[in-house]
Amino acid sequence: MPTEFRNEPLTDFITADNINAMLAALEKVNSQLGREYPLVIGGERITTDSKIDSINPANRTQIVGRFNKATKELANRAVETASKTFETWKSVPAEERAQLLFRVAELMRARKHELSAWMIYEVAKTWPEADGDTAEAIDFLEFYARDMLHYGAPQPLTKLAGEENRLEYIPLGVGAVIPP
Repeated sequence: MPTEFRNEPLTDFITADNINAMLAALEKVNSQLGREYPLVIGGERITTDSKIDSINPANRTQIVGRFNKATKELANRAVETASKTFETWKSVPAEERAQLLFRVAELMRARKHELSAWMIYEVAKTWPEADGDTAEAIDFLEFYARDMLHYGAPQPLTKLAGEENRLEYIPLGVGAVIPP
């Protein structure tokens, strides 16, 4: 069972070690700027004739990355593939899904400065802003993994005389509630 949820600590950029770690991450990311990224649909890497450039807003001459642009057909294929994949994913036990989220949080924690560096280049965030966004993403993964374990476990029911009560989870996919 995981430990109690705690927010991911923010980085203190007054400390020399943290400054040097961020500078190293910025240097690493800088060496990767301008790469082209394919579309990925169902594990298949797809390149197209049309591209979209992501430009550093703090340096309009710097291309952060070049992304292959999906056609309407490819977008539909991606949605259909995701829908088909959900049919098997919804049967994966909560424990296994939660462990995946915990693992992603662990990987993000290990590459925290690198992920923040990408935001610094791509959306011109300050170091603390990018660090806060990365920490928040780690928090979401950790929080929802714990929630998944909670709701995947047997839930207490109120017993009423003459009734047979049970709680059954039926994964229906993504839903939305739009309040008035």
